[in-house]
Amino acid sequence: MVLARAKPDTAREDMNDLLQLDFRVAEGPELYTLAIALSRRYGHHLFDTLYHALALLHPEAVLVTVDRRYFAKAQTEGRIILLGDF
Repeated sequence: MVLARAKPDTAREDMNDLLQLDFRVAEGPELYTLAIALSRRYGHHLFDTLYHALALLHPEAVLVTVDRRYFAKAQTEGRIILLGDF
């Protein structure tokens, strides 16, 4: 885990803080199908397109990214904005 290497002295406390966060887990065939389609369409890694697919499936969400290469390819899909424009 990167946290343990980056901040070994506080990694345990930092992990406990993360575990206290209240968040929902998103999953399901619709999410993965859309993420795979985005990955194939734009030639981008699936782990990146999963975040965009999630934003596309949830009207209250938008993907804020610093990845200008992906943004340039996928901005026409909508629900994506560059961090500098956020």
